[in-house]
Amino acid sequence: MRPTPLDASTLEACISAAIAAPSIFNTQPWRYRLDPDTITLQVRAAPERGLRHVDPAGRALHMSVGAAVLNLRVAVAHFGWSPVTRLLPAPEEPELLATVRLAAPPARTAAAHRTDLYPAIRRRHSSRFPFSGRPLPSRVRSELIEAAHLEGARLTFPAPEDVVRLLRLTAEAEWRNRSDPDRRDESRRWIRHDADGKPDVGLPVSALGPQDALERVPLRDFTADRRPERLVSQPFEAEPVVALLSTQHDRRADWLRAGQALEHVLLLATAHGVRTSLLHQAVEWPDLRRTMSGTAGSAGHVQMLIRLGYGPEGTATPRRGVERVIDSGVRDR
Repeated sequence: MRPTPLDASTLEACISAAIAAPSIFNTQPWRYRLDPDTITLQVRAAPERGLRHVDPAGRALHMSVGAAVLNLRVAVAHFGWSPVTRLLPAPEEPELLATVRLAAPPARTAAAHRTDLYPAIRRRHSSRFPFSGRPLPSRVRSELIEAAHLEGARLTFPAPEDVVRLLRLTAEAEWRNRSDPDRRDESRRWIRHDADGKPDVGLPVSALGPQDALERVPLRDFTADRRPERLVSQPFEAEPVVALLSTQHDRRADWLRAGQALEHVLLLATAHGVRTSLLHQAVEWPDLRRTMSGTAGSAGHVQMLIRLGYGPEGTATPRRGVERVIDSGVRDR
């Protein structure tokens, strides 16, 4: 495939794909800059969008940026270029988390990603609604496991009894979050109500979904003061399918790899018509996170729990415009 000319519209399309990535509380903690001399896109953290109480170490911020890097790589490949990615390329610049250089593709090379991942970027939304009891085919599970492996992470599907334990730990974390005034207030600040106009960050109330009437699936409720008359509790699936994403180490580069693995898994699931939602609460508490690894028999460090199944599409969440996340000079080429 001959690369699409690298003009302003191609760059905008690539960055638009990147910012469609999921981020904790939809904080969108990223910025982009083009080095026109090397045709390299820099992906930088926006620390002012970090979560001081929920994510004090910045692990979730790095995972969010990692997910954006994966989308950027998929978009660059879609337009015929070969993405050459480096993580943490400049230790003296801690906010520079990754670079993606647009290189000419070799004459003959296998595609790094499936061709259906690019359209899946726009269709991927977290679904916080009940799923059906339809099982996830073993072929799909195998492909998702391989997708995480390609990004340097490990995806496992715990046995049903381990899923129950993991969900109990998540419920414990959810209770702690609701009981902690700082965390409760921080999460509430990112909820957007109808009266807020047209926000470009945060989560609209319509995207939150109901709570599980049977209390099996402890989705984050963001302490958003939901009104039962607007969205009553509903029974969720009797046997939730949960995947556990982990990495061998727990450094900044591992968090970025985990974010790329997470988004690769989510996009591939979307391409298969599988809905997903994220259960991150227990990972936010160090003691519960350690227990999660032992409970599921997972080697390494747990980075995310992913709920998968078949059911309603998730609600789209807002995004900042491309012009608001590009540092000056990107559009000058």
